[in-house]
Amino acid sequence: MAGIEFHLDDAEATESLGRRLAACQQPGLVMFLHGDLGAGKTTLVRGYLRGLGHQGPVKSPTYALIEPYETGQGNLYHLDLYRLADPEELEWIGLRDLFDGESVCLIEWPQRGEGMLPEPDMNIYLSVEGQGRRLLLEALSPRGEQVAHCL
Repeated sequence: MAGIEFHLDDAEATESLGRRLAACQQPGLVMFLHGDLGAGKTTLVRGYLRGLGHQGPVKSPTYALIEPYETGQGNLYHLDLYRLADPEELEWIGLRDLFDGESVCLIEWPQRGEGMLPEPDMNIYLSVEGQGRRLLLEALSPRGEQVAHCL
């Protein structure tokens, strides 16, 4: 499947697309979020969580590495590997337990965990484009393709 591209005018549009993604969620979905600092990765995750009914704060887990969320549709783990010094550190936080086939994992800066992360179902690339953002969604598995078709 070819990538799907979106132009997002502002943070509200980025959150809205996150909500749309959540509506298409598949159990066990693993999404890698790529983009520079400030590209909108956490904003997309916030929208995703809002789409699942989460009303509390959504912050980037830059220092904690992982923020767990319990939603009405199962567990969601938001990982931010920006400050990860060595991919093997992921073993110490029980990374393997997160990929249980049911929980959804949204992972920022996945390249920093290379060799320790499973293959993603989707890659999402965010970049600044003028005042807005450009988002490219790439489905890499049947589960990812189901989400892409749903959008």
